[in-house]
Amino acid sequence: MSSRPTGPVPLVVGFDLDMTLIDTRPGVAATLGALTEATGVRIDAEAISSRLGPPLDLLLGPYCPADRIPALVADFRARYPDHAIAPTPAFPGAHEALDAVRRHGGRSLVVTGKYTPNAALHLEALELGADDLVGEVWGVGKAAALTAHGAGVYVGDHVHDVEGARAAGVVSVSVLTGGCTEEELRAAGTDVVLRDLGEFPAWLDEHVLGLRLAALEADLRERGSLLVAFSGGADSAFLLAAAVRALGPDRVAAATGYSHSLPMGERNPAREFAEGLGVRLLTPRTHEMDREGYRANAGDRCYFCKAELLDVLGPLAERHGLAHVATGTNADDVVAGFRPGIRAAAERGAITPLADAGLDKSQVRAASRAWGLPTWDKPAAACLSSRVAYGIEVSPFRLGRVERAEAALRTVLAEAGVPVRDLRVRDLGDRASVEVDREQVPAVTALPVVLRAVLEAGFDEAAVDPAGFRSGSMNERLAARSAPG
Repeated sequence: MSSRPTGPVPLVVGFDLDMTLIDTRPGVAATLGALTEATGVRIDAEAISSRLGPPLDLLLGPYCPADRIPALVADFRARYPDHAIAPTPAFPGAHEALDAVRRHGGRSLVVTGKYTPNAALHLEALELGADDLVGEVWGVGKAAALTAHGAGVYVGDHVHDVEGARAAGVVSVSVLTGGCTEEELRAAGTDVVLRDLGEFPAWLDEHVLGLRLAALEADLRERGSLLVAFSGGADSAFLLAAAVRALGPDRVAAATGYSHSLPMGERNPAREFAEGLGVRLLTPRTHEMDREGYRANAGDRCYFCKAELLDVLGPLAERHGLAHVATGTNADDVVAGFRPGIRAAAERGAITPLADAGLDKSQVRAASRAWGLPTWDKPAAACLSSRVAYGIEVSPFRLGRVERAEAALRTVLAEAGVPVRDLRVRDLGDRASVEVDREQVPAVTALPVVLRAVLEAGFDEAAVDPAGFRSGSMNERLAARSAPG
């Protein structure tokens, strides 16, 4: 097996400033009024303010001789901070648009025809927080700035913004907050028309998902063939479906390691999902319980579990003529902090196509839903060992007790009409801690049958955790034990 370090293409989104991010009409009109009063040049401030976009020297052309324009432009720029900054608002959705770029790990770039120092004053006054600013460029001249900063999208309101985007070969997104109509913008060649920036975050979500799905497909096609470490959860199920789409079922197989750590209730759904894709499901036995580090259940237990799985799947892939073993690790997992299992898989050459494409958990679920996969809203289902508190030895008895308790709880809660999505029984020794969706904690706590079901599964004591379910709660306990004090 070999890995090929990749990563999602960096997201850089360019924005025009005037009439895209900010409504400069009142500020420009006020500055032109002051300019007229000081110079005596009769300027139609309303007319100019209604068609902002082109450089100021072109807008002033009809009102004075050409030889006077450079001095007027300089005078306008000097007066601008005192007259235009305060009355200029951001358009609704401007901050949210920039936040959307940031949420996807991207950078925002303002490319504007405005005098750079004055553009910077607007960004600062309105706390728009763009990462980069390039001023005093217009039309196709914007292409150089977009290209230099690696932009893939440019958002503007004017046909000249479309020209800049087209010249740079990036996606042109137009908003109807400026002086150009939808017909004019489409005639200029824009790719997308939005009513305003309020519609931009949803568009960007879809756009980024499309880019990352395309990156995933390209990666998988290049791999040639694949054995997917298939737990039956949302991530590995999506990866399996994506691999079948990219490579065909004959060059893909799924492998589910059967051991005490895998709940019996997960086995049939996983098999049915793989069969529905026309994919071979291999079910090798794994023996993580034979590994001392796994049984000892220190903070690095997952390392030994994943090491066992990959030590089994690597040779299995070779026997079946499959080039790579892939895990369903997503982009959120990579930055989640304490994940020794990811390290073990990487050391053994497993590839992580979802993470490499930049697909996070929410995007995996969104794409799964769009593809009609039944796993799109499946709750997280970590292995049974994750329920045993660190420092307590993992054993088949403890795992079986947890599995019986969780199965019994789901039954009694369903009979009581209490819907739960996420449910865990944490083994804290002879005591069990029951975690359910936070909003259901009061209802679950009020049911005596809940704790009785847990005790009947083999625990001496049980309590409902008032904080409710949260993934990684055992890591919280580990951190608390490790803290000085």
